[in-house]
Amino acid sequence: MKEVKAFIHRIRAADVIRALKAAGFKHISVVDVKGMLAALDGRERQYSLELGTETTMEIKLELVCESERVDEAVHLIRDNGRTGQSPAGWIYVSEVSAVHPIADEPGPVSSP
Repeated sequence: MKEVKAFIHRIRAADVIRALKAAGFKHISVVDVKGMLAALDGRERQYSLELGTETTMEIKLELVCESERVDEAVHLIRDNGRTGQSPAGWIYVSEVSAVHPIADEPGPVSSP
């Protein structure tokens, strides 16, 4: 299993998620984050008092999938996350060493 983590512009999130879901990816989490991508316009830009610098409102997308599907997930995120500026975000891939379901009854470890 692999975890694919992507930092993308907020305006591209819906298209990225739609493409991943259409391809059958299910284990997707989306989190609003402050990042350092170059803002596309003034609406994405904020000044963070906590950080003491300008930040960009971004989306952190996390996806867990079978190792064989990583290239497909990365391709979908790249194709649907483009903004016309480079770079428009970053994609990271990590190994998942274990997966444990949260269930009412204890049971064996299973794949997501």
